[in-house]
Amino acid sequence: MDFIFKECMRQLVPLQYWVVLNRLIRASLVGVLLAALGGAAYAAPFAYISNFGSNDVSVIDTSTNIVVATVPVGIRPVGVAVNPAGSRVYVTNNDSDNVSVIDTSANTVVATVGVGSSPFGVAVNPAGTRVYAASRGSSTVSVIDTSTNTVVATVGVGDFPTGVAVNPAGTRVYVTNNDSGNVSVIDTSTNTVVATVGVGDFPYGVAVNPAGTRVYVTNNGSDNVSVIDTSTNTVVATVGVGDSPFGVAVNPAGARVYAASSGSDNVSVIDTSTNTVVATVGVGGQPLGVTVNPAGTRVYVANANPNTVSVIDTSTNTVVATVGVGSAPFAFGQFVGGPNPPATIPTTIPTSIPTSIPTLSDYGLMALGTLVGLIGMRRARKRNPIIC
Repeated sequence: MDFIFKECMRQLVPLQYWVVLNRLIRASLVGVLLAALGGAAYAAPFAYISNFGSNDVSVIDTSTNIVVATVPVGIRPVGVAVNPAGSRVYVTNNDSDNVSVIDTSANTVVATVGVGSSPFGVAVNPAGTRVYAASRGSSTVSVIDTSTNTVVATVGVGDFPTGVAVNPAGTRVYVTNNDSGNVSVIDTSTNTVVATVGVGDFPYGVAVNPAGTRVYVTNNGSDNVSVIDTSTNTVVATVGVGDSPFGVAVNPAGARVYAASSGSDNVSVIDTSTNTVVATVGVGGQPLGVTVNPAGTRVYVANANPNTVSVIDTSTNTVVATVGVGSAPFAFGQFVGGPNPPATIPTTIPTSIPTSIPTLSDYGLMALGTLVGLIGMRRARKRNPIIC
Protein backbone atom coordinates (compact mmCIF):
# COMPACT_ATOMS: atom_id res chain seq x y z
CA MET A 1 0.00 0.00 0.00
CA ASP A 2 2.79 2.42 0.89
CA PHE A 3 4.55 1.61 -2.43
CA ILE A 4 1.36 2.21 -4.46
CA PHE A 5 0.74 5.49 -2.64
CA LYS A 6 4.25 6.75 -3.37
CA GLU A 7 4.11 5.68 -7.03
CA CYS A 8 0.76 7.37 -7.40
CA MET A 9 2.07 10.53 -5.84
CA ARG A 10 5.07 10.52 -8.17
CA GLN A 11 2.69 10.52 -11.10
CA LEU A 12 0.42 13.16 -9.70
CA VAL A 13 2.85 15.67 -8.27
CA PRO A 14 5.51 17.47 -10.28
CA LEU A 15 9.10 17.25 -9.10
CA GLN A 16 9.08 20.66 -7.49
CA TYR A 17 6.29 19.58 -5.12
CA TRP A 18 8.25 16.54 -4.03
CA VAL A 19 11.12 18.86 -3.24
CA VAL A 20 8.77 20.93 -1.09
CA LEU A 21 7.43 17.81 0.61
CA ASN A 22 10.97 16.62 1.31
CA ARG A 23 11.88 19.94 2.88
CA LEU A 24 8.71 20.01 4.97
CA ILE A 25 9.41 16.57 6.37
CA ARG A 26 13.02 17.46 7.13
CA ALA A 27 11.95 20.74 8.75
CA SER A 28 9.47 18.82 10.92
CA LEU A 29 12.23 16.50 12.03
CA VAL A 30 14.40 19.47 12.94
CA GLY A 31 11.51 20.73 15.07
CA VAL A 32 11.35 17.40 16.86
CA LEU A 33 15.13 17.47 17.34
CA LEU A 34 15.15 21.03 18.68
CA ALA A 35 12.30 20.26 21.04
CA ALA A 36 14.17 17.26 22.39
CA LEU A 37 17.38 19.23 22.81
CA GLY A 38 15.53 22.17 24.29
CA GLY A 39 13.92 19.94 26.88
CA ALA A 40 17.30 18.52 27.84
CA ALA A 41 18.96 21.94 27.88
CA TYR A 42 16.44 23.51 30.21
CA ALA A 43 15.64 20.47 32.34
CA ALA A 44 15.59 21.36 36.01
CA PRO A 45 18.44 19.96 38.13
CA PHE A 46 17.98 17.35 40.84
CA ALA A 47 18.52 17.62 44.59
CA TYR A 48 20.34 14.71 46.23
CA ILE A 49 19.50 14.47 49.93
CA SER A 50 21.63 12.26 52.17
CA ASN A 51 19.45 10.71 54.88
CA PHE A 52 21.54 10.03 57.97
CA GLY A 53 18.88 7.88 59.63
CA SER A 54 17.76 5.71 56.71
CA ASN A 55 21.15 5.20 55.02
CA ASP A 56 20.01 6.37 51.62
CA VAL A 57 19.80 9.35 49.28
CA SER A 58 16.49 10.88 48.19
CA VAL A 59 16.53 12.24 44.64
CA ILE A 60 14.21 15.24 44.17
CA ASP A 61 13.19 16.52 40.75
CA THR A 62 13.33 20.26 41.41
CA SER A 63 10.90 21.01 38.58
CA THR A 64 8.13 19.19 40.47
CA ASN A 65 9.56 18.97 44.01
CA ILE A 66 8.80 15.24 44.01
CA VAL A 67 11.12 12.44 45.13
CA VAL A 68 11.73 10.37 42.01
CA ALA A 69 14.24 7.86 43.38
CA THR A 70 15.82 6.57 46.58
CA VAL A 71 19.40 5.27 46.42
CA PRO A 72 20.79 3.04 49.21
CA VAL A 73 24.33 4.05 50.23
CA GLY A 74 26.59 3.39 53.22
CA ILE A 75 25.96 3.80 56.93
CA ARG A 76 25.12 7.28 58.23
CA PRO A 77 25.52 9.36 55.03
CA VAL A 78 26.27 13.03 55.62
CA GLY A 79 28.11 14.99 52.92
CA VAL A 80 26.94 15.32 49.32
CA ALA A 81 28.60 16.81 46.25
CA VAL A 82 27.40 16.78 42.63
CA ASN A 83 30.06 16.98 39.91
CA PRO A 84 29.86 19.86 37.40
CA ALA A 85 28.54 17.60 34.62
CA GLY A 86 25.75 16.32 36.86
CA SER A 87 26.73 12.74 36.03
CA ARG A 88 28.08 11.71 39.42
CA VAL A 89 27.15 12.35 43.05
CA TYR A 90 29.61 11.71 45.88
CA VAL A 91 28.27 10.85 49.34
CA THR A 92 30.32 10.48 52.52
CA ASN A 93 29.22 7.63 54.80
CA ASN A 94 30.24 8.60 58.33
CA ASP A 95 30.05 5.12 59.89
CA SER A 96 31.28 3.16 56.86
CA ASP A 97 34.46 5.22 56.39
CA ASN A 98 33.89 5.49 52.66
CA VAL A 99 32.40 7.51 49.82
CA SER A 100 29.57 6.21 47.63
CA VAL A 101 29.70 7.22 43.95
CA ILE A 102 26.24 7.48 42.37
CA ASP A 103 25.63 7.36 38.62
CA THR A 104 22.87 9.93 38.15
CA SER A 105 21.62 8.43 34.87
CA ALA A 106 20.60 5.23 36.67
CA ASN A 107 20.54 6.45 40.30
CA THR A 108 22.70 3.54 41.41
CA VAL A 109 25.98 3.28 43.31
CA VAL A 110 28.73 2.40 40.82
CA ALA A 111 31.73 2.61 43.15
CA THR A 112 32.65 2.80 46.82
CA VAL A 113 35.91 4.48 47.83
CA GLY A 114 37.52 3.89 51.22
CA VAL A 115 38.73 7.09 52.90
CA GLY A 116 39.67 8.19 56.43
CA SER A 117 37.76 7.66 59.66
CA SER A 118 34.27 9.20 59.96
CA PRO A 119 34.10 11.19 56.69
CA PHE A 120 31.83 14.22 56.82
CA GLY A 121 32.09 17.01 54.25
CA VAL A 122 32.87 16.47 50.56
CA ALA A 123 33.45 18.65 47.50
CA VAL A 124 34.32 18.25 43.80
CA ASN A 125 36.72 20.50 41.90
CA PRO A 126 35.38 22.54 38.93
CA ALA A 127 37.02 20.21 36.42
CA GLY A 128 35.31 17.20 37.98
CA THR A 129 38.62 15.36 38.23
CA ARG A 130 39.15 15.42 41.98
CA VAL A 131 36.95 14.87 45.03
CA TYR A 132 37.95 16.05 48.49
CA ALA A 133 36.50 14.20 51.52
CA ALA A 134 37.14 15.44 55.07
CA SER A 135 37.38 12.71 57.72
CA ARG A 136 36.70 13.85 61.28
CA GLY A 137 38.12 10.78 63.01
CA SER A 138 41.51 10.88 61.29
CA SER A 139 41.77 14.67 60.85
CA THR A 140 42.58 14.24 57.18
CA VAL A 141 41.29 15.08 53.72
CA SER A 142 41.28 12.27 51.15
CA VAL A 143 41.89 13.31 47.54
CA ILE A 144 40.05 11.02 45.11
CA ASP A 145 40.87 10.70 41.40
CA THR A 146 37.43 10.53 39.76
CA SER A 147 38.70 8.68 36.69
CA THR A 148 39.78 5.70 38.80
CA ASN A 149 37.79 6.25 42.02
CA THR A 150 40.94 5.80 44.06
CA VAL A 151 42.58 7.93 46.76
CA VAL A 152 45.70 9.56 45.30
CA ALA A 153 46.65 11.72 48.30
CA THR A 154 45.87 12.23 51.97
CA VAL A 155 46.31 15.66 53.53
CA GLY A 156 46.58 16.23 57.28
CA VAL A 157 44.51 19.20 58.49
CA GLY A 158 43.19 20.46 61.84
CA ASP A 159 41.17 18.60 64.46
CA PHE A 160 37.76 17.17 63.54
CA PRO A 161 37.44 18.54 59.97
CA THR A 162 33.87 18.92 58.77
CA GLY A 163 33.11 21.20 55.80
CA VAL A 164 34.96 21.29 52.46
CA ALA A 165 34.79 23.74 49.56
CA VAL A 166 36.88 24.26 46.41
CA ASN A 167 37.46 27.67 44.84
CA PRO A 168 36.25 28.29 41.25
CA ALA A 169 39.79 28.08 39.89
CA GLY A 170 40.30 24.67 41.47
CA THR A 171 43.56 25.84 43.05
CA ARG A 172 42.51 25.98 46.70
CA VAL A 173 40.47 23.78 49.04
CA TYR A 174 39.03 25.22 52.25
CA VAL A 175 38.41 22.87 55.19
CA THR A 176 36.68 23.81 58.44
CA ASN A 177 38.27 22.22 61.51
CA ASN A 178 35.55 21.96 64.13
CA ASP A 179 37.66 21.36 67.23
CA SER A 180 40.53 23.64 66.16
CA GLY A 181 38.34 26.64 65.43
CA ASN A 182 40.05 27.34 62.15
CA VAL A 183 40.11 26.75 58.41
CA SER A 184 42.87 24.88 56.58
CA VAL A 185 43.75 26.16 53.10
CA ILE A 186 45.08 23.43 50.79
CA ASP A 187 47.09 24.09 47.62
CA THR A 188 45.69 21.56 45.14
CA SER A 189 48.86 21.48 43.03
CA THR A 190 50.89 20.08 45.94
CA ASN A 191 48.13 18.78 48.25
CA THR A 192 49.66 20.61 51.18
CA VAL A 193 48.25 23.09 53.71
CA VAL A 194 49.54 26.57 52.84
CA ALA A 195 47.56 28.61 55.39
CA THR A 196 45.43 28.30 58.50
CA VAL A 197 42.78 30.92 59.25
CA GLY A 198 41.30 31.33 62.73
CA VAL A 199 37.50 31.75 62.75
CA GLY A 200 34.74 31.35 65.37
CA ASP A 201 33.84 28.48 67.69
CA PHE A 202 33.15 25.05 66.20
CA PRO A 203 33.07 25.93 62.48
CA TYR A 204 31.01 23.59 60.26
CA GLY A 205 29.90 24.82 56.86
CA VAL A 206 32.08 26.54 54.27
CA ALA A 207 31.32 28.10 50.88
CA VAL A 208 33.32 30.11 48.34
CA ASN A 209 31.80 32.91 46.27
CA PRO A 210 31.82 32.62 42.44
CA ALA A 211 34.65 35.15 42.14
CA GLY A 212 36.81 33.17 44.55
CA THR A 213 37.47 36.29 46.60
CA ARG A 214 35.48 35.44 49.72
CA VAL A 215 34.95 32.34 51.85
CA TYR A 216 31.99 32.08 54.24
CA VAL A 217 32.18 29.87 57.34
CA THR A 218 29.38 29.05 59.78
CA ASN A 219 30.51 28.95 63.40
CA ASN A 220 28.17 26.62 65.25
CA GLY A 221 29.39 27.61 68.71
CA SER A 222 29.49 31.39 68.29
CA ASP A 223 26.30 31.78 66.22
CA ASN A 224 27.89 33.74 63.40
CA VAL A 225 29.47 33.59 59.96
CA SER A 226 33.11 34.46 59.34
CA VAL A 227 33.96 36.17 56.05
CA ILE A 228 37.47 35.40 54.81
CA ASP A 229 39.36 37.46 52.22
CA THR A 230 41.10 34.84 50.09
CA SER A 231 43.85 37.20 48.95
CA THR A 232 45.12 37.61 52.51
CA ASN A 233 43.56 34.59 54.23
CA THR A 234 42.21 36.80 56.99
CA VAL A 235 38.73 37.32 58.44
CA VAL A 236 37.40 40.69 57.25
CA ALA A 237 33.88 40.50 58.71
CA THR A 238 31.76 38.54 61.17
CA VAL A 239 28.00 38.35 60.69
CA GLY A 240 25.65 37.34 63.49
CA VAL A 241 23.00 34.82 62.43
CA GLY A 242 20.66 32.34 64.11
CA ASP A 243 21.34 29.76 66.80
CA SER A 244 23.88 27.03 65.96
CA PRO A 245 24.43 27.68 62.23
CA PHE A 246 25.40 24.61 60.25
CA GLY A 247 25.29 24.67 56.44
CA VAL A 248 26.08 27.68 54.25
CA ALA A 249 25.74 28.48 50.54
CA VAL A 250 26.36 31.39 48.15
CA ASN A 251 24.08 32.22 45.23
CA PRO A 252 25.51 32.16 41.66
CA ALA A 253 25.64 35.95 41.51
CA GLY A 254 27.64 36.11 44.74
CA ALA A 255 25.19 38.66 46.12
CA ARG A 256 23.52 36.53 48.80
CA VAL A 257 24.69 34.00 51.38
CA TYR A 258 22.29 31.58 53.04
CA ALA A 259 23.14 30.18 56.49
CA ALA A 260 20.98 27.43 58.01
CA SER A 261 20.72 27.64 61.81
CA SER A 262 19.87 24.27 63.34
CA GLY A 263 19.06 25.71 66.76
CA SER A 264 16.59 28.39 65.69
CA ASP A 265 15.03 26.55 62.73
CA ASN A 266 15.64 29.30 60.21
CA VAL A 267 17.84 30.50 57.37
CA SER A 268 19.63 33.85 57.51
CA VAL A 269 19.95 35.71 54.21
CA ILE A 270 23.11 37.80 54.09
CA ASP A 271 23.75 40.68 51.67
CA THR A 272 27.38 40.22 50.68
CA SER A 273 27.85 43.89 49.78
CA THR A 274 27.18 44.98 53.36
CA ASN A 275 27.70 41.71 55.27
CA THR A 276 24.37 42.16 57.02
CA VAL A 277 21.35 39.90 57.43
CA VAL A 278 18.54 41.22 55.22
CA ALA A 279 16.00 38.46 55.83
CA THR A 280 15.32 35.49 58.08
CA VAL A 281 13.26 32.61 56.73
CA GLY A 282 11.62 30.08 59.03
CA VAL A 283 11.98 26.49 57.80
CA GLY A 284 11.60 23.01 59.31
CA GLY A 285 13.10 21.71 62.53
CA GLN A 286 16.88 21.41 62.83
CA PRO A 287 17.94 22.64 59.37
CA LEU A 288 21.38 21.39 58.41
CA GLY A 289 22.38 21.35 54.75
CA VAL A 290 21.57 24.27 52.45
CA THR A 291 22.30 25.00 48.80
CA VAL A 292 21.15 27.23 45.93
CA ASN A 293 20.03 25.99 42.52
CA PRO A 294 22.14 26.96 39.46
CA ALA A 295 19.61 29.61 38.42
CA GLY A 296 19.71 31.24 41.85
CA THR A 297 15.92 31.17 42.10
CA ARG A 298 15.50 28.53 44.78
CA VAL A 299 17.25 27.57 48.03
CA TYR A 300 16.93 24.02 49.35
CA VAL A 301 17.23 23.29 53.06
CA ALA A 302 17.42 19.83 54.65
CA ASN A 303 15.48 19.68 57.94
CA ALA A 304 16.71 16.76 60.08
CA ASN A 305 13.90 16.70 62.62
CA PRO A 306 10.71 16.51 60.51
CA ASN A 307 12.50 14.64 57.65
CA THR A 308 11.76 17.30 55.07
CA VAL A 309 13.36 19.67 52.59
CA SER A 310 12.17 23.29 52.54
CA VAL A 311 12.21 25.10 49.19
CA ILE A 312 12.70 28.87 49.42
CA ASP A 313 11.82 31.32 46.64
CA THR A 314 14.75 33.74 46.59
CA SER A 315 12.68 36.58 45.13
CA THR A 316 10.36 36.66 48.14
CA ASN A 317 12.40 34.80 50.78
CA THR A 318 9.44 32.57 51.56
CA VAL A 319 9.05 28.79 51.67
CA VAL A 320 7.06 27.73 48.61
CA ALA A 321 7.25 23.95 49.00
CA THR A 322 8.08 21.25 51.55
CA VAL A 323 9.24 17.83 50.37
CA GLY A 324 9.22 14.72 52.53
CA VAL A 325 12.42 12.65 52.31
CA GLY A 326 14.18 9.92 54.29
CA SER A 327 15.08 9.82 57.96
CA ALA A 328 17.23 12.63 59.43
CA PRO A 329 18.34 14.34 56.21
CA PHE A 330 21.74 16.07 56.37
CA ALA A 331 22.54 17.02 52.75
CA PHE A 332 25.74 18.73 53.86
CA GLY A 333 27.37 20.32 50.82
CA GLN A 334 26.52 21.26 47.24
CA PHE A 335 23.69 18.77 46.76
CA VAL A 336 21.83 20.31 43.79
CA GLY A 337 23.05 19.84 40.25
CA GLY A 338 22.23 18.51 36.82
CA PRO A 339 23.46 18.06 33.26
CA ASN A 340 24.78 21.12 31.48
CA PRO A 341 22.97 22.28 28.31
CA PRO A 342 24.65 21.56 24.95
CA ALA A 343 27.13 24.22 23.82
CA THR A 344 25.30 24.70 20.51
CA ILE A 345 21.97 23.67 19.05
CA PRO A 346 22.07 22.51 15.40
CA THR A 347 20.26 24.83 13.00
CA THR A 348 20.93 23.10 9.68
CA ILE A 349 18.37 20.72 8.20
CA PRO A 350 19.58 17.10 8.34
CA THR A 351 19.87 15.22 5.06
CA SER A 352 18.99 11.90 6.65
CA ILE A 353 16.75 10.79 9.49
CA PRO A 354 18.75 9.74 12.59
CA THR A 355 17.47 6.49 14.02
CA SER A 356 17.56 7.93 17.54
CA ILE A 357 15.22 10.83 16.71
CA PRO A 358 11.46 10.11 16.60
CA THR A 359 10.12 10.29 13.01
CA LEU A 360 6.72 11.33 11.75
CA SER A 361 4.15 8.57 11.85
CA ASP A 362 3.03 6.89 8.63
CA TYR A 363 -0.34 8.57 9.01
CA GLY A 364 1.27 11.96 9.44
CA LEU A 365 3.45 11.42 6.39
CA MET A 366 0.46 10.34 4.27
CA ALA A 367 -1.56 13.35 5.42
CA LEU A 368 1.27 15.69 4.55
CA GLY A 369 1.75 13.99 1.20
CA THR A 370 -1.96 14.20 0.46
CA LEU A 371 -1.97 17.92 1.19
CA VAL A 372 0.84 18.57 -1.26
CA GLY A 373 -0.71 16.08 -3.68
CA LEU A 374 -3.97 18.00 -3.80
CA ILE A 375 -2.09 21.08 -4.86
CA GLY A 376 -0.36 19.14 -7.63
CA MET A 377 -3.58 17.47 -8.77
CA ARG A 378 -5.24 20.80 -9.52
CA ARG A 379 -2.45 21.64 -11.94
CA ALA A 380 -2.21 18.09 -13.26
CA ARG A 381 -5.87 18.06 -14.25
CA LYS A 382 -5.30 21.07 -16.45
CA ARG A 383 -2.55 19.25 -18.36
CA ASN A 384 -3.69 15.62 -18.20
CA PRO A 385 -7.35 14.50 -17.80
CA ILE A 386 -6.25 10.96 -16.93
CA ILE A 387 -4.77 10.75 -13.47
CA CYS A 388 -3.91 7.90 -11.15
